[in-house]
Amino acid sequence: MTAIDVKLPYGRETVAVSVPAANLLGVFSPKDVPPVADVKAEALRAVNAPIGAKPLRELAKGAKRVVIVADDNTRLTPTDKIIPILLDELNAAGVADGQITVVIALGTHRFMTEAEILVKFGPEVVGRVRVVNHDYKNPAGLVELGTTANGTYVAVNRETYEADFKLGVGSIVPHHIPGFAGGAKIVQPGISGERTTAETHLLSVRAPRSYLGVTDNPVRRELNEIARSIGLNTIFNTVLNRHGEVVGAFFGDVVEAFDAGVELSRAVYAVEVPEEADIVVASSHPCDLEFWQAHKTLYPSDLAVKAGGIIVLVTPCYEGVAVTHGEMLEYTAKGSCAIRDMVSCRQLGDEVAAALAIAWAQVKERETVYIVSGGIADAEAEKLGFTPFATVQAALDAALAAKGPGAKVTVLTHAPDMLPVVKRQ
Repeated sequence: MTAIDVKLPYGRETVAVSVPAANLLGVFSPKDVPPVADVKAEALRAVNAPIGAKPLRELAKGAKRVVIVADDNTRLTPTDKIIPILLDELNAAGVADGQITVVIALGTHRFMTEAEILVKFGPEVVGRVRVVNHDYKNPAGLVELGTTANGTYVAVNRETYEADFKLGVGSIVPHHIPGFAGGAKIVQPGISGERTTAETHLLSVRAPRSYLGVTDNPVRRELNEIARSIGLNTIFNTVLNRHGEVVGAFFGDVVEAFDAGVELSRAVYAVEVPEEADIVVASSHPCDLEFWQAHKTLYPSDLAVKAGGIIVLVTPCYEGVAVTHGEMLEYTAKGSCAIRDMVSCRQLGDEVAAALAIAWAQVKERETVYIVSGGIADAEAEKLGFTPFATVQAALDAALAAKGPGAKVTVLTHAPDMLPVVKRQ
């Protein structure tokens, strides 16, 4: 039988799998969109062509304290190239470097080390302004702001809230919780307290499937309201190609500039697949650090596979399951209803983790998940409710044996950033 050798990104390496040609529906990746010629020139163009807002120099004029909220090293946004442009524009507005702080929007991720900060933000930024980690567990570093109209409790980074001018920096990609990452997501969960993040994450799993690619949804509306409530009305967002290169930049209003960027992001990351497959083989790249990131592989795979199908999740997970949420392994093999009951009964202290465990359970209740990971032990995989395999080939062979000789296979090379769209006949 003729077979096709497929290479998948696997962290800093690649892995190969041989798929019978008769079974293969296709190998799909984000579109190979060429990058801009000069990132700094594109950044300067964007700040001088604001969407729904005044130019940065006008917005920041008279500010005594400025905070730039920027994403962390789990994202590929080239902050080392973008932020110097923003600093120069702020200087031109009369704001000195000593009045500016970069707050890293960690959400509930671990702190970045000094070495990681230097790589992510570059020596120029680190040499010019303070760069600090957001601490979602430190009450003294948060300010409570009541609730949204929908009832979400709001607590955010105090230093950001107290700044005269706030600017969010990140990238726009499909995301299972608010539809697309970017925009107001830099505030929630980026610089929010744990309870706020738990409540928006639990809101996202009230729906039976993820909001991946859905632009108007309850979570996005909450995020927008929270960002507005703290005065972060301005963003600088990039859209990247699958190589992490900038294809476009958007500066301006937290909603209007984001909405404009979503259109380009959809053009890059939405891929049409001919039909739902029996088996989806999916790489977690570029979300490879830990399963807390790599789980984003599940939701595009869920869109591309038949109910009752098999997902083969391929991920290195260099730092294991979840550095800051390891206790969740005690219940991740349970069903979604059981985890919801535990949340309702206040049996789980980490409700952010509980919300993701519910999302994982919802996928597992529709499909079987196999996992190939050098960073997750077999016992941990089983606690996650997944079936572990040593190699991608072994996992695919087992899936084909389970689904029969006519089983159709789809391969997603950069699944976390992809938005599969099933072609309708």
